[in-house]
Amino acid sequence: MAGPAVRAGLWFLAFTEVVVGAWALFAPAWFYVGFPAPGHPWVSLLPPYNEHLVRDVGALSLALTVALVGAALRPERRLTVVVLLAFLTATVPHAVFHSLHLHGFPAVDAVAQTVGFALQLGVGVAVLVATLRVGVSHRRVVHSSE
Repeated sequence: MAGPAVRAGLWFLAFTEVVVGAWALFAPAWFYVGFPAPGHPWVSLLPPYNEHLVRDVGALSLALTVALVGAALRPERRLTVVVLLAFLTATVPHAVFHSLHLHGFPAVDAVAQTVGFALQLGVGVAVLVATLRVGVSHRRVVHSSE
């Protein structure tokens, strides 16, 4: 059984994914020129625009949202571990790419984007570690009581 911190982390990650996913899928041109905020067009700093790819990113982010929400609603250890591994599999290469392609970004945007990815990855790893520790401590209790 997951604690409140694990659930909160899963909900946080689901929120970050649904914001990106819904925006990119349903308003790809606006996402391209306006993400994350007016005057800070991070996506359009890495041209060219491709509606198909932006919509695909949105759909994949929404798929991760569904998985994260499922794990938050029913935080069974195996499900949560698989969902977090899927999240990290998508997020780590995404963060690495963006961290290596900051040319043309104003300093404030480069820092904000990097901090955003670090926060997402930090929460993902922390929730994964907490989930794995719950399983280890549970096994120790079961084995020690036998």
